[in-house]
Amino acid sequence: MAEAPGGADPVRTYYGRPVLKEPEWTWEVPWYLFTGGLAGASSGLALVARLAGRDDLMHRARLVAGAGVAVSPVLLIMDLGRPRRFYNMLRVFKPTSAMSMGSWLLSVYGTMAGATAVLGVLGRLPRLQVLLDGAAGVLGLPFATYTAVLLSDSSIPVWQEARGHLPFVFAASAGASAGAASVLLAPAGHEGPARRLTLVAAAAELTAHQAMTRRLAALGEPYEQGDGGRYAKAAKSCTAAGAVLVAAGRHRRWASMAGATLVLAGAICERWAVFRAGFQSAADPTYAVADQRRRLGLA
Repeated sequence: MAEAPGGADPVRTYYGRPVLKEPEWTWEVPWYLFTGGLAGASSGLALVARLAGRDDLMHRARLVAGAGVAVSPVLLIMDLGRPRRFYNMLRVFKPTSAMSMGSWLLSVYGTMAGATAVLGVLGRLPRLQVLLDGAAGVLGLPFATYTAVLLSDSSIPVWQEARGHLPFVFAASAGASAGAASVLLAPAGHEGPARRLTLVAAAAELTAHQAMTRRLAALGEPYEQGDGGRYAKAAKSCTAAGAVLVAAGRHRRWASMAGATLVLAGAICERWAVFRAGFQSAADPTYAVADQRRRLGLA
């Protein structure tokens, strides 16, 4: 017998041994979650900036997206172990599989985002840049959030039960990081739109995470203890403090820079919190057993 999450009545487990196998993912995965979200949201920001006639912001957001898509496949292949394994995932196109669609999104979106960043730096083929910006901007949001769908499609309780909230957490976090990166790169006095995106997205990230943990109830304990709890607290603190400094940095460049750096750190910690919470949820059998009892009406 083991104590149920949240201090409820004890649940029966097999000598406390895990019911679920922990993911075999390593440190590259949470960084991939971050860089993918940063790239996808930055492409969306670049498209909006183009439509608004803010060429300075568009060019910087493009560069951030290009850097993100350059790093993302390297991290993914490092986790897979062999480049051929990534190639094998492209041999199948399965719309019902988040992993299959994610592999294709990375390939198609990554090519477009990388190409438009390079062409922008070289100043070549402006009409093609328009088309690539549009395509990358449209594909950026699904690329930034597909990893949330991939995680919630698993059997790990803290991920599966958050399937209605995790994509919003990832989308908001990606938007905050994209805005913060552009604030860091923008010339003094030209970071207004990026600052506004950072503030709105940071508030949305904090709200979405709170809504997710409230929905999870006792299953959300990994976000309050252990590595998951430490990363979650760091994410909340960095994002909140960073947003305050970015808001105060309208006439103080140093505050904007410090705040944007903190918001980026918060986005990184948010991905690590989700990542580590999944391991904790899988390692403790009470989460899986209590969840199954609740589903069967036995709780």
